Amino acid sequence: MCGIIGYTGPRVARDVVVAGLRRMEYRGYDSAGVAVVADGAISYRKKAGKIANLVADLEANPLPDSGLGIGHTRWATHGGPTDENAHPHISAGDRVALIHNGIIENFAILRAELEAEGVVFHSETDTEAAAQLLGRVVSAGTDLADAMRMVCNRLEGAFTLVAVDASEPHRLVAARRNSPLVVGVGDGENFVASDVSAFIEFTRFAIELGQDQVVDVTADSIIVTDFAGNPAETHPFEVTWDLSAAEKSGYDWFMRKEIYEQPRAVADTLLGRFNPDGSLKLDELHIPESELRLVDKIVIVACGTAYYAGLVAKYAIEHWTRIACEVEIASEFRYRDPIITRSTLVVTLSQSGETADTLMAIRHAREQHAKVIAICNTNGATIPRESDAVIYTHAGPEIGVASTKGFLTQVAACYLLGLYLAQVRGTMYDDEIHAVMAELASTPPLIQKVLDELDPIKELAKRFIDQKSVLFLGRHVGYPVALEGALKLKEIAYLHAEGFPAGELKHGPIALVEEGIPIFIIVPPQGRDQLHDKVVSNIQEVRARGALTIVLAEEGDHEVDPYADVLFRLPKVSTLLQPLVATVPLQMFACELATLKGYDVDQPRNLAKSVTVE
Repeated sequence: MCGIIGYTGPRVARDVVVAGLRRMEYRGYDSAGVAVVADGAISYRKKAGKIANLVADLEANPLPDSGLGIGHTRWATHGGPTDENAHPHISAGDRVALIHNGIIENFAILRAELEAEGVVFHSETDTEAAAQLLGRVVSAGTDLADAMRMVCNRLEGAFTLVAVDASEPHRLVAARRNSPLVVGVGDGENFVASDVSAFIEFTRFAIELGQDQVVDVTADSIIVTDFAGNPAETHPFEVTWDLSAAEKSGYDWFMRKEIYEQPRAVADTLLGRFNPDGSLKLDELHIPESELRLVDKIVIVACGTAYYAGLVAKYAIEHWTRIACEVEIASEFRYRDPIITRSTLVVTLSQSGETADTLMAIRHAREQHAKVIAICNTNGATIPRESDAVIYTHAGPEIGVASTKGFLTQVAACYLLGLYLAQVRGTMYDDEIHAVMAELASTPPLIQKVLDELDPIKELAKRFIDQKSVLFLGRHVGYPVALEGALKLKEIAYLHAEGFPAGELKHGPIALVEEGIPIFIIVPPQGRDQLHDKVVSNIQEVRARGALTIVLAEEGDHEVDPYADVLFRLPKVSTLLQPLVATVPLQMFACELATLKGYDVDQPRNLAKSVTVE
């Protein structure tokens, strides 16, 4: 959530900052603001609503040219989305401007302390308490970096802070705790941001700040310390994608573009994972095989779409490794006192690598001495750094808030992990592992085949513009696919949608079936024990009660033909790999329906791409 950018250098900071904010719009926000330092004073503009509102205000009331500026897009937590609550916040005497991501948990105590000293507040936010406190310390004669460290040591919660001082026209200071912050290293100019996309136009070289660090930045210098003022270790890296990868390339929505990028994204996730002898290798997995052989339980922890990817993974990992596998919602994990031991392997899934609930779950697991493997798309993010090992999905930037290629690549990475564990533990024969890996490697063209045949799904969306509810049914790995299909409709089409295990119909959900209600059914491949036949029976049950059945079944499966009002064919794959092809039509249906309804597909209401507070 929220976007932060700061700039110092020879360019017009106002323009650099606004451009950076535009590139972070996908994160979700409801107000925006910018501040610059010029002629010994802070000048700023901030507006509720979209960045377009801020730009209109800047055109009507221009800010002075300056080489130092900061900008912010806010997602409301404390106080509604108003001009007054938008960032930046300015301290008493207009000395300091500050922007903030996260939540300051002890802001009420700090605010009461400052108000008792006569400080007048102008917003309802927790952020202004930090701004006023920093301004008071700086006005007392303390250097900006020292003041930032002093303030950070008084704050509780999660925060990224960036501040400028009216008396210093070429310097900004930033800090982070439990919230992302990256420094962009340019030639005679430097940047800070919550996301590398904010400055990728200007540099690919970056430094990821660690936990509880402060960075002091001018155009020619970057000094990183901890909150005590000691020199701190940094994590430099080079961004491997460019600005064009984050642009729409002719698509109407980033989400649609990312749906069509999935064959390449899955292929990139699998790239370089196989040795010449056909065995599986995971170079980033720096956990000794001897320790992996001692694992007696696996716990997958994730949120939202990533949680559903974890549910798919459970079926595959248990089947291949014969290790008991649990899947936990990250926000609930540490609060229920989970049973975690040294022989537990915790696997976390996060597209951004900054998901606060998942990060807190990692820290809890490590306190219990469990090993943690992160599956993540973002190099240098906090979650991979705080884990014992990582499997990067290499999906490239995902801009649309509703995850698509993030889901498929997480599923693919989980398959790799499951097969690797089976290889290490000897629970599958080599030829069995090679056969699954070969089929997995063959899936990107099959995903492309689904994409090439999506016109019926797009046409189907036109029939449901006024629909109030849609149901999804699946069994085995089809059940998480049903959940993910329902979530996509909720996220971007604002439509009531529910996914159910098809076998649960008679235990309650069948009461929802009424004349004309659309029900998507994911049919397992033929020959899969009794699953296929049971789902065909489920289709008959709902159709007999008036439902409109939309059936996703593999090519050549004609048993479903008499019971499908709408039939979409999927390429033939084994049951465990079916989510890689079955999810795609559901993603496109949601995207198309939201488009037809006139909604903002990439930035759905109330949602943020990266949820960096609990």
